[in-house]
Amino acid sequence: MKTQVAIIGAGPAGMFLAHMLRRANIDAVVLERRDRDYVEGRVRAGVLEQIAVDVMRDLDLAGRLDKEGLVHGGTNLSLDGELFHIDMEKLTGGKTVTVYGQQEVMHDLFEAAGERGVDIIWNAGDVSLHGLDGDNPVVRFVQNGEAKELQCDFVAGCDGFHGVSRPSIPTHVLKEFERVYPFGWLGLLADVPPANDELIYANHERGFALASMRSPTRSRYYIQCGLDEKVEDWSDERFWDELCLRLGPVAGAKVTRGPSFEKSIAPLRSFVSEPMRWGRLFLAGDAAHIVPPTGAKGLNLAVSDVVYLCEGLVEYYKNGSNSGIDHYSARALARVWKAERFSWWFTSITHRFPNMDGFDRRIQMAELDYIRGSENAQRVLAENYVGLPLK
Repeated sequence: MKTQVAIIGAGPAGMFLAHMLRRANIDAVVLERRDRDYVEGRVRAGVLEQIAVDVMRDLDLAGRLDKEGLVHGGTNLSLDGELFHIDMEKLTGGKTVTVYGQQEVMHDLFEAAGERGVDIIWNAGDVSLHGLDGDNPVVRFVQNGEAKELQCDFVAGCDGFHGVSRPSIPTHVLKEFERVYPFGWLGLLADVPPANDELIYANHERGFALASMRSPTRSRYYIQCGLDEKVEDWSDERFWDELCLRLGPVAGAKVTRGPSFEKSIAPLRSFVSEPMRWGRLFLAGDAAHIVPPTGAKGLNLAVSDVVYLCEGLVEYYKNGSNSGIDHYSARALARVWKAERFSWWFTSITHRFPNMDGFDRRIQMAELDYIRGSENAQRVLAENYVGLPLK
């Protein structure tokens, strides 16, 4: 088998890149170790930056998004139950975010893939990458017990944090930067109307909480929890009680309770690997970086990564220039580190950390109070939240 670009992983980064390359008439094959139902069924992010929405529209993938996505012009912060609003649309000159679950994004990407001839090989196991530092990389894999080989010009590693792509870069080349947070998020999905028409990020003396949604009839809520806690220790009743307490009496009174149909605990970490290109291998999305979900940047960074990568590949194949692919890593990392900074900062002012003393708590309260009273501080938050521009 031969192709121009082998894409490892059919998550957001891999599938957005596949559609972009298809439109540019560049041959690509996507290898995914799982099946479609597994990939599409993973519960992930739900807030799209304006850039991600624009990319979906540009790829003619936004039919359902434009009908069902919830456009938010603002967001809310809460300090011990006292809410204040950030008017992001006003502060950023009209930019918004759209609530549209990653499961829905993946559904749209997969449905259009079949219609457009995007080549996806499902259940591709034992993937290994070879010849990445030469001119003719080879991807070997096993499908249905049969060993197969894919020859290509370039490999796009879009296979997530635990994939094979990043470890294929020599250890003397790869640099990794990580911050592991001493808590996780306990998340709950329920078919109940949201407590508010926009998100609420709550800092409470008992810990962080987030009131979010997936649709007008489906809510997504989170509370900060210890890494040693287990989902089975949290009954629905206990979760609802703790959530309402952390949101405060005003927002908590608007929470509609109901049975959950999904509940899970996700640890939080910040992670970046450098460089994002080695030889004929490019990393994109979670294969190169992880952000805590506080800033809602994970899927959005995957999109901006592959925008840069596609631009470089188009320039290579259409004009014979290496400039775009040579500058891919630096361009992508500049945006990645800004998103990491914002997600780290937003996490630091909204969560309770172990061994926080009275001074630490007062600093958090002062920071949030400063944001509440300063339009300039709100503008900085807003422009990062809706997404920094591509450069």
